[in-house]
Amino acid sequence: MAQAAPPLNTVPSTLLHGPIIQAEGLTKKFGEQFAVQDITFQIPRGSIFGFIGPSGCGKTTTVRLLTGIYTPTGGDALVLGHRPTTFTQSTREQIGYMPQQFVLYPELTVWENLNFAASLYGMGRERKQRMTELLAFMELSEDKNKLVRQISGGMQRRLSLASTLLHDPELLFLDEPTAGLDPVLRRKVWDHFNVLKAEGRTLFVTTQYVGEAAYCDYVGMMAEGRLLMVETPEGLRRRAFGGEVIDLSLVEPISYEHHIRPLAALPFIQNQRVIRTGEKELRLIVDEASTAMPALMEWSQTQNLTIERMEEFLPPFDDVFVEIIKAVQKEPTRA
Repeated sequence: MAQAAPPLNTVPSTLLHGPIIQAEGLTKKFGEQFAVQDITFQIPRGSIFGFIGPSGCGKTTTVRLLTGIYTPTGGDALVLGHRPTTFTQSTREQIGYMPQQFVLYPELTVWENLNFAASLYGMGRERKQRMTELLAFMELSEDKNKLVRQISGGMQRRLSLASTLLHDPELLFLDEPTAGLDPVLRRKVWDHFNVLKAEGRTLFVTTQYVGEAAYCDYVGMMAEGRLLMVETPEGLRRRAFGGEVIDLSLVEPISYEHHIRPLAALPFIQNQRVIRTGEKELRLIVDEASTAMPALMEWSQTQNLTIERMEEFLPPFDDVFVEIIKAVQKEPTRA
């Protein structure tokens, strides 16, 4: 059973220094139902942390815990060195939060909404230039005099993101920021996220687009209220498939007895995983692709086989997520 959060004067010593965000055993219940349970991770400054998982898995609840909207049932967290439920105004001014639900004013224009947000942040004369730049970036310049209720949902999403970026915060919580955006604009937004990271900012980004994991420095994978793992994108691929993946195409046909079985026994093949994908094609799971490829060249020569194509295969993150879910489901049920 989750324990109540300790009082303020007993912040765990492990949370006092270090990363910009830390969570230890963070838990939230609504009634008897766990929304999130035992969430533990750290996020270094100046990085992009992707929080990925299906709808309803607990991503938004975690964001609300980290921004002080919810009080945890158990566990603890520090953001910018403070408990979220005790944020001062000065701490909040260092944070930008884009919620999943639309919170702008439908009876105000696009420009008026942005100007109102700027006034809340206490922005002075510099606001006009900043607003103009963000509207141009979000491709909303031509729509700045339209009422918000007159623009599309995707445009409202872009306006909400512009409002979040307006005061140039040190730490950004972005809950599904690319939902409803077309692929071109989605990529443009991620390019801008990388610019913000290069300037030293930290971004906590939730998304249902599993493929967006490739744009992140670290990825937390959520399912059913639990954090399955935190890894780099490369680390996720390795953990999902047990190693790196090589696709091999040969000129000559290959047989199981003469080629595949001896190949699977070679030491650089992970767990004898050689998958036949065609009459002359193989997919191999190896320790390190860079060292396995020269060894595969030698193997092909001893077998009198000619390699037509050999390249490292980067599995799509949709496949990575599915494989990790399968592996977790095979584990014994956790208490």
